[in-house]
Amino acid sequence: MMRLLAGFRRVMLVLPLVISVTGCAQSALQGHSSQEDLGMGIVSGTLGAQSRSAVSSGEQPAASLVGQVQAVEGGAYLVRDVRGQEHRIPHDENTRIDRPAHVGDRIQSWFDRHGRAVLIRSLDEDGR
Repeated sequence: MMRLLAGFRRVMLVLPLVISVTGCAQSALQGHSSQEDLGMGIVSGTLGAQSRSAVSSGEQPAASLVGQVQAVEGGAYLVRDVRGQEHRIPHDENTRIDRPAHVGDRIQSWFDRHGRAVLIRSLDEDGR
């Protein structure tokens, strides 16, 4: 009977070790799950992630526009340039704005190669 109990005790000590090693090996072999891959795809596809990667890579603004604000539409400025053409300049949390513009203010906007505003600067001196 003592032999049987000693054998049983050894099995009970070794069994949890074997189970934990097997579980760790399986999780290491699986790599990323489809849920993780889906989540990374969603994050990398957002404008915020794209803008941060453009800024971190040192991408320089591709074009700029100077004009007078005609209307403020939530996340965009409607601007008339010196030739009289109107342009809609959308902005988001990744756009650097020195101060919010109001109707009648003159601003200069810089855009990246994708046409997104990266910097909007007020040209008015009064600093409303």
